[in-house]
Amino acid sequence: MTTTRVVAGIDGSPAAEAAISWAAREARSRNAELGLVHAFVWPMFHVPLGASDCAPGLRAAADRIVHESIELAHKLEPGLTVDGTRKDGFPSPVLIRASELAALLVIGTRGLGVTLGALVGSTGLDLVANAHCPVVVVRPDRAGGSGTRVVVGYDGSSAGSMALDFGLDYARRHGLAVRVVAAQPLHTDRDPVTDAELATEVHSRDGGKDAELVRVEGHPAEQLLRMSADARLIVLGSRGRGGFAGMLLGSVSQAVLQHADCPVAVIPAAAIGG
Repeated sequence: MTTTRVVAGIDGSPAAEAAISWAAREARSRNAELGLVHAFVWPMFHVPLGASDCAPGLRAAADRIVHESIELAHKLEPGLTVDGTRKDGFPSPVLIRASELAALLVIGTRGLGVTLGALVGSTGLDLVANAHCPVVVVRPDRAGGSGTRVVVGYDGSSAGSMALDFGLDYARRHGLAVRVVAAQPLHTDRDPVTDAELATEVHSRDGGKDAELVRVEGHPAEQLLRMSADARLIVLGSRGRGGFAGMLLGSVSQAVLQHADCPVAVIPAAAIGG
């Protein structure tokens, strides 16, 4: 199903505000609508949700988060079509369901030491692995607003190809240079993408003619983190045949998601029917 809807997960935190800001700009650049989704976890714990003599109630507080998030999005991007909703459930399954009707899912992360921040908690990797559309993870202290390029990890896999399309499209809409990185992982007998294959795949795509092609050796995470210093966005496939294989479940993905100096976009397997 084709959709132009961008979805952002919200919880009232500064990390969620960073996600709203990033998602609102991206929705504007895509001429898309923005959907804000708040996962309301308290019904899962069977606690009182209504007002009391001491507090307005958990449900009212959640509705306030949604209302204020919509106001923020409208302030950041006047005229943008925005809707917000409160969905009962834990963040990961709620946002995975929301991703079924989205072109892009954006979430915030608090920083080092937390898998994907308080928004998605310990189920963050499950969200990144199983969403039905690309997922962008944004840290409020490293929003990548001053970056001059998009860095794409490519390995010849289906996820890598989708990452390449995503990165080239984002760069075109935002007027950025593109650096495509092919890595040969250590301690593997898998064949790397050849220079000819890399050039053909990149240069034949819309917007790929002027892309910079880089081949690196060694640990992919180290190379990508180094290149994130002047990047606006890093784009990765979820898994593949070469240097980026298995990233979502291994140390490479966690290192890039937690330590990159810019937002990170990941193409989940479910987004390509994997």
